[in-house]
Amino acid sequence: MRRFVYCKVVLTTSLVWVLVDVLLLLYFSECNKCDDRKDRSLLPALRAVISRAHEGPGEMGKPVIVPKEDQEKMKDLFKINQFNLMASDMIALNRSLPDVRLDGCKTKVHPDELPNTSVVIVFHNEAWSTLLRTVHSVISRSPRHLLVEILLVDDASERDFLKKKLEDYVRNLEVPVRILRMEQRSGLIRARLRGAAATRGQVITFLDAHCECTVGWLEPLLARIKEDRKSVVCPIIDVISDETFEYMAGSDMTYGGFNWKLNFRWYPVPQREMDRRKGDRTLPVRTPTMAGGLFSIDRTYFEEIGTYDPGMDIWGGENLEMSFRIWQCGGSLEIVTCSHVGHVFRKATPYSFPGGTGQVINKNNRRLAEVWMDEFKDFFYIISPDPHCQVSIQRGFPDRQETRPYPPTPTPTPPSAPVHYVLFMESIVLSFPQDEQALL
Repeated sequence: MRRFVYCKVVLTTSLVWVLVDVLLLLYFSECNKCDDRKDRSLLPALRAVISRAHEGPGEMGKPVIVPKEDQEKMKDLFKINQFNLMASDMIALNRSLPDVRLDGCKTKVHPDELPNTSVVIVFHNEAWSTLLRTVHSVISRSPRHLLVEILLVDDASERDFLKKKLEDYVRNLEVPVRILRMEQRSGLIRARLRGAAATRGQVITFLDAHCECTVGWLEPLLARIKEDRKSVVCPIIDVISDETFEYMAGSDMTYGGFNWKLNFRWYPVPQREMDRRKGDRTLPVRTPTMAGGLFSIDRTYFEEIGTYDPGMDIWGGENLEMSFRIWQCGGSLEIVTCSHVGHVFRKATPYSFPGGTGQVINKNNRRLAEVWMDEFKDFFYIISPDPHCQVSIQRGFPDRQETRPYPPTPTPTPPSAPVHYVLFMESIVLSFPQDEQALL
């Protein structure tokens, strides 16, 4: 009899809990009558919050459309930074972005013990929204234990909001952010050197001040440096429209090269490099040169190869100089295709150059040619003669007798191979106009 009573109690209790479960399911489910009781249903409310978070201007990398009545003001503001400042200011500082990685990258497993990094960002009169969106994207999409600090190097900005207001803002961020101030306008190269000298991380990651890092951007870069500390790695640089701030994925099928004017150019990844990777597009691409704005380098190796050339002025040519330096000093330069960082590409620079843009870049390129290009510098001088430009060569470079000759190649090249087969030249010479090809 007692056993029968126990069974009745168990059955009754079970039925009660089943009814409770049914009621809860009905309460939280999105049934046909949910619209009549949104005030009582927590699930639809939560969904609405998430939805609204992805519906703001520019969310998920969507383009921002400025209302017609604001078009004239938008054009005036555009001149300040040479991008759509009004559109940028409409976007949240921590906006959401799509995951544009290859499917194979999303499932890659990286080592547990990765080197940590300091992120160095140089800015000069940068817009508030683009600078802080860069900072927030680094913080929110980087594993905390891998991000030691962010160093903001102010290259003598003149705008008030980049002074105390910026210092007060970054003081409250969850990652240490230090601001270093250059006493006078020194340019990207010297400002980066100032930031690099102050870093504490094992790896230095350089970013521009108008970037947005995507999910999973950091781990592949650090993993490759862990494999080989002399690997200098760049992410795929995605395009952020200067007009609408739309986020557009970059291609993993291009790499960096240059022409004989020593201008950086993008070229298709050659078949030889695809064969070396056995068709696996998630593996890093060895690249002759880099765009220069975004890359990670082992801090000790950066010092071993002599860092940047401090004799270069302001901006221009430093990306090729660093590329040649890396390849000829025993390192390798690679694009890590599983890492994506967006960059605002502008059609013109908003900054002035002392002496003029052309003169500064030409001087920098001549330093590059004299130091690193050996007899190949003659091609540059034929294309870009300028008898009025004189350069004196810094004597702080690594001993050239201990470096590889120009142009370097990662594997032996037959003596009879044409120049364009060598790493720096492959797929570049074939893209030259006929008159430039004749030089070879």
